[in-house]
Amino acid sequence: MSVIIVLLIASISVAALFLIAFFWGVKSGQFEDDYSPASRILFDDKPSSVSK
Repeated sequence: MSVIIVLLIASISVAALFLIAFFWGVKSGQFEDDYSPASRILFDDKPSSVSK
């Protein structure tokens, strides 16, 4: 029975850490640009000026 309590506390602690990290990421603006990563593949890269 004590193993279940230890595992429950450990899992809640890990979940709380992930939740804190998520809120920190949202607050610091990590998820602000949601348009350009999806459409970046549609634009061609500029050709390189290296001649063979």
